[in-house]
Amino acid sequence: MPSIDLHCHSFFSDGTQSPSQLVQQALAAQLQYLALTDHDSINGLAEAHQAAQGTSLTIINGVEISAVWQKQLIHIVGLGIDPQNTNLLAGLAEQAQARAKRGKLIAEKLAQLGIKDTWPEMLALAEGDENRVGRAHFAQCLLNRGIVNNLQKAFDKYLATGKPAAVPMPWTDMLTAIAWIQQAGGVAVLAHPARYNLSQTKLRALLADFKQAGGQAMEVNTANEKVNIINNLAALSQRFELYASQGSDYHGTTMPWLKLGHFAQQPSICMPVWQLLNINLN
Repeated sequence: MPSIDLHCHSFFSDGTQSPSQLVQQALAAQLQYLALTDHDSINGLAEAHQAAQGTSLTIINGVEISAVWQKQLIHIVGLGIDPQNTNLLAGLAEQAQARAKRGKLIAEKLAQLGIKDTWPEMLALAEGDENRVGRAHFAQCLLNRGIVNNLQKAFDKYLATGKPAAVPMPWTDMLTAIAWIQQAGGVAVLAHPARYNLSQTKLRALLADFKQAGGQAMEVNTANEKVNIINNLAALSQRFELYASQGSDYHGTTMPWLKLGHFAQQPSICMPVWQLLNINLN
């Protein structure tokens, strides 16, 4: 079993568990290290550290920043960041405001489709914080109302790109997101590269640009990726001299097929990203 999980989410973004609950699950999974990487938010880190005090678990400060590369939405994980860094905090504040604006526009589009008054439900699901409202909350609302019979149908019918309630996000660009992470003393990691549905040529171009922009690592064994995908990503990490990261991408009950601390072992050819974090697992 892996002893270090470098990608998970709490309810401070689109997860369903509190940071304290994640700590308890990590301990049950016998993890030694856990990075909390909420989407464009570091608000759960203090609670995670407090919950882990006096236990065998070490919390790694993390975040997952949404960014754009050549009109393609990508996610960049920052590991080992300083959560007090003013540049990072200012950047995340911009992202949060953009998220709130998009949420209100999605609610308006749903109302035009006859699905009215979703915004109050969104605020309730996001603990009253409009800056945390994301598409996952709208999907849950549509499921709760019986409009769809599973969360994926909400995206397929209403929320995914090109669907009637889709609203594009004005996310920051890749170079800026990497800079925020670097300015906060962190390691920039390209999250789940195989999920962007890019051709191998396009994926190699992304990795080359990511490396040139200062990115240091890429996720190789994440969530429930298949062995052939993992092996391909491992080879690409070698080719582009990027360290390899790993994680469950755990979100909680909305994605029951993912479990904290459960994912494939990292291929032996990889350079583990935890070396950059001064973590020795031996």
